Amino acid sequence: MKKSTLFDIISPVMAGPSSSHTAGAVRLGLLARNIYKKVPHKVVFKLYNSYAHTGKGHGTDKGLLSGILGLKVDDRRIKDIFNNEISENIDYKFEYYDNFRRHPNSVDIELYGDYNMKISGDSVGAGEILITKINDFNVSLSGNYNTLILVYKDKPGMISSVTSHLQCANINIASLSCDRNAKGQDASMIICIDGNLDADIVQSIEKMDDIYFVTYVEKLG
Repeated sequence: MKKSTLFDIISPVMAGPSSSHTAGAVRLGLLARNIYKKVPHKVVFKLYNSYAHTGKGHGTDKGLLSGILGLKVDDRRIKDIFNNEISENIDYKFEYYDNFRRHPNSVDIELYGDYNMKISGDSVGAGEILITKINDFNVSLSGNYNTLILVYKDKPGMISSVTSHLQCANINIASLSCDRNAKGQDASMIICIDGNLDADIVQSIEKMDDIYFVTYVEKLG
């Protein structure tokens, strides 16, 4: 059984009113921004179930937009983000759905800009979150670890080739998960690590054959 921590009991220091609907929403938006690496030109938020029904009252919409704009959960600008000048240069839209297959506090974040990306995630309570999908790939990303995300061609030896770069740099892997569309097609790799990853290691992995996309995401504060 998982032991409760003080964080679980009192929730994070945040702009309220709700840890799951507000703080969790901010963290989902912020992690999506960190994965995308840029402020998009346009973003569509698709809210599901409880997020859709009670999100406006709990500030879920404000939290998601604030996260995309780079604000943290305790930033006072969250409560009036729609009227803040930092939101004027981004086109945003909220849509609301019911889907019993999705988590009660679930969202799809569709990002449009230099390239397009869809990130799906859940707010699982006490401000904790889980990114469950990036484009068509299943992932499990909490934002609690520094993480290397790759999209590549599925073929033998890719996992060992990537992890050898980390081994040479004495980087310890906390967890590793993979997903693929089909044998020999596009695949994804999510590597959570202890410690930090230098930019030159990321660049060396980017130069590998049949690597389509690489991004290094630092853990959320």
